[in-house]
Amino acid sequence: MKVLLIGSGGREHALAWALSSSALLDRLWCAPGNAGIAELADCVPLDIADHAAIAGFCADEGIDLVVIGPEAPLAAGLVDDLTARGIAAFGPTRDAARLESSKAFAKDFCVRHGIPTAGHRQFSDAAKARAYIAERGAPIVVKADGLAAGKGVVVAETVEEACSAVDALLSGGLGEAGASVVIEEFLVGEEASYFALCDGETALALASAQDHKRAYDGDVGPNTGGMGAFSPAPPMTDAMMARVHEEIIRPTVAGMRAEGTPFVGVLYAGLMITASGPKLIEFNVRFGDPEAQVLVMRLRDDLLLLLQAAVDGALATMSVRWRAEAALTVVLAAHGYPGPYETGSVIRNVDEAAAMQDVEVFHAGTRRENGELVAAGGRVLGVTALGRDVREAQARAYAAIDVIDWPGGYWRRDIGWRAVKSEAG
Repeated sequence: MKVLLIGSGGREHALAWALSSSALLDRLWCAPGNAGIAELADCVPLDIADHAAIAGFCADEGIDLVVIGPEAPLAAGLVDDLTARGIAAFGPTRDAARLESSKAFAKDFCVRHGIPTAGHRQFSDAAKARAYIAERGAPIVVKADGLAAGKGVVVAETVEEACSAVDALLSGGLGEAGASVVIEEFLVGEEASYFALCDGETALALASAQDHKRAYDGDVGPNTGGMGAFSPAPPMTDAMMARVHEEIIRPTVAGMRAEGTPFVGVLYAGLMITASGPKLIEFNVRFGDPEAQVLVMRLRDDLLLLLQAAVDGALATMSVRWRAEAALTVVLAAHGYPGPYETGSVIRNVDEAAAMQDVEVFHAGTRRENGELVAAGGRVLGVTALGRDVREAQARAYAAIDVIDWPGGYWRRDIGWRAVKSEAG
């Protein structure tokens, strides 16, 4: 098969790494890719917002399958535009992608289909939103309705903080994504993520993960796109996995089909495991980043075969196997991220780190410049390791990071700390 992968981040490097080992693969391209992906695929400088250019490339090269990594092209209807031209694409249509692209749509969908989630209200008027917050009290959660690259969520500890978040989000700083806000009940419990492959009718359970959104050790600081992740997530026992599948995933797939927008792709449920059971925090409609990195490290089966089965509507005949080991990813980010950051700083010894046992270094914001690897984004590398448990995976990942020479970056030193504490008893 000839495959085109869309995207340039750590998720896409992880997917390229998994796809490159498929027995089905003849050739892999990536648009636009990064320095790490370039070692596995032919990177092409296509604008992923230019659907006609992507379709033209697919026609010229005889692409058999397009795998779309990021959420933005899914929300923009890239799958619709490719399939209209007879090009197979893995991912949801524009309408199905509303599960992620509109928080309000997703919450209302949950209400319509009896999917357990936090109570919510949507506002485009700041004064009305502030009055609602004053009535409900804090802690409370304020979210931009649209796509905000993981930065449109504020978990407010006080009414004042929540009101400030409303003003900031509705002030236009996030553009169309902040045209309205969703204000949600604060849920108490432990967060986890659950992933399933969907073909419009069948949902095939994948694995669980847990990520760290806050920028600094101890889960403090601003929200980011993700500073690390590990898999499996401790609260996701076999019984809880089965419950999430029956109470959240199956009703979602059935509901989307019933509403005329069958969901094909990865359904990523961000969850809070509460005392009364799992509740949905939010949906994503693609592999997470950095969750994809830990998932591919644990996957034992052919990823390309699974993705093709989803596109073909054949998941009912498929199964998936996972390594028993835990996997953990630590994100190395440029100083200043998630705020303003500088690019161009040189990164050394990445190959030495990647050569360590059970370690892979997935590139995100990188490029080659005058023969050297340099930072080209906010999140730059995802150092990923396997271990018998999270503690061992964590130790391996940080040992690899200690080999890397990058004064221009920072990273958390406590990824997986809850799981490690739990394993220690």
